[in-house]
Amino acid sequence: MSNEIIIDDSNFETEVLKSDKPVLVDFWAAWCAPCRMLGPIVEDVANEYSGKVKIGKCNVDDNQETASKYGIMSIPTILIFKDGKVVNQSIGVISKENVINLFRKYIESV
Repeated sequence: MSNEIIIDDSNFETEVLKSDKPVLVDFWAAWCAPCRMLGPIVEDVANEYSGKVKIGKCNVDDNQETASKYGIMSIPTILIFKDGKVVNQSIGVISKENVINLFRKYIESV
């Protein structure tokens, strides 16, 4: 079972901006082959770091308002939020280690 949450235009503020934990949001689309490659990596990280960082997926086709607000022009894009602000980002497929490195310094103990 995955520990990822579905992020959409209606819950973005509550789940991401008001979160008391760092949040990784994976912006993706079903038709995007690189997104399908990154998806299982993000899912592994979500399971491994459950309780330390919140991990969500936001489908850009279904949630254009949020994608536009954060300037998502290429996918997959990962944004790291801490205290309601973007503190790190990555565009394209990256390794599991690099995904973890995006948020490592924002969690208390890894």
